Amino acid sequence: MAADHRPDRFRRRFFAWVYPKIAAREEQRGGAEHRRELLAGLSGRVVEVGAGHGVNFPYYPPSVAEVVAVEPETALRRRAEEAADRAAVPVRVVPGLADRLPLEDGGCDAVVFSLVLCSLPDVPAALAEARRVLRPGGEVRFYEHVRSDRPVPARIQRAADLLWPRIAGGCHLSRDTAGAMARAGLRIDSVRRFPFAGIPHVLGRATSPGYP
Repeated sequence: MAADHRPDRFRRRFFAWVYPKIAAREEQRGGAEHRRELLAGLSGRVVEVGAGHGVNFPYYPPSVAEVVAVEPETALRRRAEEAADRAAVPVRVVPGLADRLPLEDGGCDAVVFSLVLCSLPDVPAALAEARRVLRPGGEVRFYEHVRSDRPVPARIQRAADLLWPRIAGGCHLSRDTAGAMARAGLRIDSVRRFPFAGIPHVLGRATSPGYP
């Protein structure tokens, strides 16, 4: 690998090591209830984009027939495979990218984004892929930290995004998730905003009208 790729490779490996530790602390502080709310009522075939180490797997309800868990990072994918073995619903862990999901058109009942849209390099492309793989009327569920709706904190978040993504696995603090979904042609059905760990978060549902 070329020398100029090494810092990115190091940051990805560091993030893969540290993220499960961060997620474990968040679970104890209320994240578990957020994940349970995110996934409640899902059924059929679900694709989870950027499944990480499988922290969501225990919260999928028994009405889910299959979870296709897409994760590009090798170390996290190995941990997700271990978590899949313990899950109460069938989970298939596969490599893949958010803007090139390894799934057929219209083959899923729901797409889940859980603390991943903040770090994707091309959010519109990822949401277009979500629409592609969803059946008409399929759901998008999302749980993300987002930009503040107050001017001063929002400016601080935008300023932090000049550096923070470089040390936090590409994570951005100032993205507008619900706005991005609306611009992608998804119908926003519900959004709940709330503070968590000192940062604004959203939990919501959107519906795909079909593709294209």
